[in-house]
Amino acid sequence: MASSHGNLSFIVSALVFAIVASNGLSELTADYYENSCPNALSTIKSVVEAAVQKERRMGASLLRLHFHDCFVNGCDGSILLDSTATIESEKSARPNNNSARGFEVVDEIKQAVDQACGKPVVSCADILAVAARDSVVALGGPTWDVRLGRRDSTTANPNGANTNLPAPSLNLTQLIKSFQDQGLDEKDLVVLYGAHSIGFARCVAYRAHIYNDTNIDPNFANSLKYICPRDVGVGDGNLAPLDCTATKFDSQYYSDLISKKGLLHSDQEFFNGGSTDQLVKEYSYNSEAFFRDFGNSMIKMGNIQPLTGEQGEIRANCRKVNN
Repeated sequence: MASSHGNLSFIVSALVFAIVASNGLSELTADYYENSCPNALSTIKSVVEAAVQKERRMGASLLRLHFHDCFVNGCDGSILLDSTATIESEKSARPNNNSARGFEVVDEIKQAVDQACGKPVVSCADILAVAARDSVVALGGPTWDVRLGRRDSTTANPNGANTNLPAPSLNLTQLIKSFQDQGLDEKDLVVLYGAHSIGFARCVAYRAHIYNDTNIDPNFANSLKYICPRDVGVGDGNLAPLDCTATKFDSQYYSDLISKKGLLHSDQEFFNGGSTDQLVKEYSYNSEAFFRDFGNSMIKMGNIQPLTGEQGEIRANCRKVNN
């Protein structure tokens, strides 16, 4: 019996290890660059802080790049690739076209960190993960230990971006499924959408909500109609803040939802008589819980299918694969 228990224990341990290894959790570590480039994280932080100080909106843009990277083939830096004869860029996909931004700041970070390291040591995928965290901190939000060791993809997937990135028109059931498909649960969904505590959205993303939906404060809707005309194609790029403190990372986003002042249809779905109402209420008055859970869910999201070990490469230029 003793030996059979021992075998069973070994099998269970091996199975657990295999499951953990399959999603990258065992291979990403907070101190990954401690020996190979001890100044990597401080260098990224300084460039991000300067960029956010220059333009507060940049914090939200850098955070969003990490989201939009991880939801397409995992956190592999694929969103940063430009189109070539053999690669169709994700930048041209519907959720990113004329919307994703901050690529020049990523270029700045890459140049600075490679200089600090003496050679390309830090992957573009890791740069996105760290820049997302540093952007949140720069705007008054929480910090967390970013797990590192991702490598960069050598291809992009615009079709995946069109399919996997949740559209602003989705209902709660669709949003839950979108996150479940990435291994994220309902709580992760609600807390990660708290990223809309900062940043702006284009009229084309919130037009349907302010003209067609009834679960919106009428005065709030009317105020937005001045900058977002009903006619499609008119003022599509006009920006509105995602919450009323759009350059400060706080829990105001959830208070706005309770007041029926969510900017996007998908935002307001979280407080619309469904299963997520209670969590929205909790985060609206408990910013400590929101900050704690946000950091935990960002770590979880950052673990979506990373390339590690000998997979992928460390790009010398985040916009193109190595020769």
